[in-house]
This record gives sequence, structure tokens and C-alpha cells, in this order.
Amino acid sequence: MSNRNHYYLSVDDIRHARGADPALAWQGASPDDLAAALQESLRGTGLFERWRTLQPDPDEVDMSLAATDPQATASARVADLHVDLDVVTDLPMRVVRPRLNWLIGSSWQLRDMRAA
Repeated sequence: MSNRNHYYLSVDDIRHARGADPALAWQGASPDDLAAALQESLRGTGLFERWRTLQPDPDEVDMSLAATDPQATASARVADLHVDLDVVTDLPMRVVRPRLNWLIGSSWQLRDMRAA
């Protein structure tokens, strides 16, 4: 049985959506760029490993946060004055949340979550 979830997110101001640390922050400009960056961060460990090396004691980091989903998908579209971001993954929000924060800071909001 699959535990895949569909996360419905929104980003109010994509032009200013940046994480606090430039070494981790998303540097794109379009909704598609953001979706691609998020999808890559969920499918692989690159973003997590960059964050981990910045920690005072990388060996003490909770490695459950390194979980990946090679089948994760992310898509984005402009809707009214914000961007809707749809993510389908088997990763729990406790893993998705920090990756979003590293990429775009607190510029996002979870609107809904359903079984995929």
C-alpha cells in the first residue's frame, strides 16, 4: 500500500521567495524553476547534504531528514496573484517542510493535503 500524499501549497510572492542562507536558497525566477528545484530536492540528497555540512556538528544531524523519493513530482502554476505548487510524494511533511524552508524560506503555505 502506498503512502503517497498530494501537498497543495501556495507561494504569495515568488519574486521574493528565498531561503535565509544563499548557499541553499532557490535562485530561479519562474514557477517552473521553483517546481524543478523542489522536485530535485525531494528526489535526491544534494540540498540536504549542503545544509548538513553547514551545521556545527554534521554527524549529529537527524539522518531521517535525508529521506528521498525518486518518484516525487512537483509542478507550479500562476493562479491569481500567487503561485500554486503541487507536490506528490511519499515523504512526510517533516521532510518536505525543511527543504521548502531552505529553498524559499517562509514564503509558502500548506493549503491542503490528501492521499495521492
